[in-house]
Amino acid sequence: MVNLGFKIGTLSFRNPVITASGTCGYGLELQDFIELETLGGIVVKGLTLEAREGNPYPRMAETPSGMLNSVGLQNKGVEYFEKYIYPQIKDLNTNVIVNINGKSIEDYTLLAERIGLLDKIPAIELNISCPNVKLGGMAFGTNIESSRKVIKAVRSVYKKILIVKLSPNVTNIEEFGKIAEDEGADAVSLINTLLGMAVDIYKRKPSLSGITGGLSGPAIKPVALRMVWQVAKTVKIPVIGIGGIMNANDALEFIMAGASAVQIGTAIFIDPESPLKIISGIEKFLTDNRINDYTELIGCINK
Repeated sequence: MVNLGFKIGTLSFRNPVITASGTCGYGLELQDFIELETLGGIVVKGLTLEAREGNPYPRMAETPSGMLNSVGLQNKGVEYFEKYIYPQIKDLNTNVIVNINGKSIEDYTLLAERIGLLDKIPAIELNISCPNVKLGGMAFGTNIESSRKVIKAVRSVYKKILIVKLSPNVTNIEEFGKIAEDEGADAVSLINTLLGMAVDIYKRKPSLSGITGGLSGPAIKPVALRMVWQVAKTVKIPVIGIGGIMNANDALEFIMAGASAVQIGTAIFIDPESPLKIISGIEKFLTDNRINDYTELIGCINK
């Protein structure tokens, strides 16, 4: 037997494979395909204070080696989550992490406080790729000072495990990782989707109603891997790698580049069992190479 466990702060994970926000709903949607307790954790779909209808259709489009989405954080708001969703997921035998989003710092702090009151939610993932209405729509995560302010504000009201999800649409990703660490984050996750677009040449119009959307899937993996490597060399807190991870080899690349864990997203749309196959593949690699503890591989390309 090999050890696949690791920790973020005081929070233990049975293995380094976590589902990415927005790709498996509240986790319950995967129950017909896999046993959820076999996962290291689940990040539920993005949550906001108020209900959101999301963007008009079409809001997803397939691209070569990836997909674009412009869903717009469709959800029924925190009150609905507390009343109807939380009772269904609170006893899942895995780490359930809530991805939170807001239009202002006040949105984030109010949401973090409410989630902090839910005993069986041990962590939040702070999505700072949201547009800051007070900065004219510029994403919190692409501005140094707004990133610092929102992370600091959330940290001041939220006492459990805080994971900050970084935007890749910046010129210096290391700086944003260091800010998250300096302001008290327990871990960072990266990358969020890259901004992209597609055109329907027959309709002569953009493929997405919002014109641009977030690109995910294998096409972004080399960029994501590079950014994870950069941030992992810069911070001392755990890094969670995201971006085009389709199989165990992909996951191992991220781990060797410095990620303590990985999140699986687009792969789930193709094969809902992909997280389990990735866990098995990592375990087999360790066994075949006579490595007892997977943490020995974290950042090994820099050692």
